[in-house]
Amino acid sequence: MDLEELKERAGPRAFSPKDDLPEEYRKAATRMIQFHANSEVMGGYLDKQFTRQAPSLDRKLACTAKVQDEIGHAQLLYRAAETLGVKTREEMLEELERGEGKFLNCFHYPVDSWYEAPMIDFFVDGGAMRRQATLKATSWEPYAHAMDKVCFEEGFHVKHGEDILRELMGSSRANRERVQETFDEWWPRIVQFFGPPNKDSKHNDFAQQVGLKTTSNDELRQAFLNAYIPKAEKYGLELPDTPRIEYDEHSGRYELEYDDLDWEEFWTIAKNDYERSAEQIGSRRRRHEAVAWVRESMDAWETSQETPQAAD
Repeated sequence: MDLEELKERAGPRAFSPKDDLPEEYRKAATRMIQFHANSEVMGGYLDKQFTRQAPSLDRKLACTAKVQDEIGHAQLLYRAAETLGVKTREEMLEELERGEGKFLNCFHYPVDSWYEAPMIDFFVDGGAMRRQATLKATSWEPYAHAMDKVCFEEGFHVKHGEDILRELMGSSRANRERVQETFDEWWPRIVQFFGPPNKDSKHNDFAQQVGLKTTSNDELRQAFLNAYIPKAEKYGLELPDTPRIEYDEHSGRYELEYDDLDWEEFWTIAKNDYERSAEQIGSRRRRHEAVAWVRESMDAWETSQETPQAAD
């Protein structure tokens, strides 16, 4: 089908690998799903740090389980992207290792302390749930099917992060102060999680026209602010002065001053040129190299199975 016919037919789970789709759709869907899969991988590396920093065995076990979930999500998403026939899973992973694969802004910042766990596991994952729930209605059917499982597990991740926040904010004054300091640092990054404003987004309009996205960046960010600012205040956190956010009682919305955010840094991150990006991408490369022997052993075994056995 041509692009105009595709736009007319676009809807929830409208297209599958059996459909003859235009190249523009296949490339756009691959870019979007690959970005999502890369973000799951890089998010898993951040959570791996929390396993070491967690203050109890129960917390360490929960963090380990979350890492396993995130890498499993990436596997599902790379496979969903493969069904579009543009790139293989191996090609996408190699691009990530070379520093060419893009991923979410929040995962470019290394984590240094346990106080950052609720920033990622509650606020960032809470934002992710807002976005991923809408993707159950994406037009690429394999992507939507993957979201069924991903959203089920992400719901537990958010509860995990909220429980950590509840514990820290209900403990000592020193812990509360440390959490607030960490929140002040992470809040602008969290607000930028949903991407640039609609007017500055290169891909938002097309993605919505062909049904890959059902909700715009600004709509997702607005829904997140309306839901999570009250949650933050519930646990005793105060919003930092920047970015400015005012509550409009007439509309019942939190109004964000977009110009207060550092969009220059955001776009630098989007190109993988941020000063800490190399450190994060390097961690992926080092871990890929560390288990090369496993891949080589598996390839050797598979080759041995394909080699005809000599007759007795």
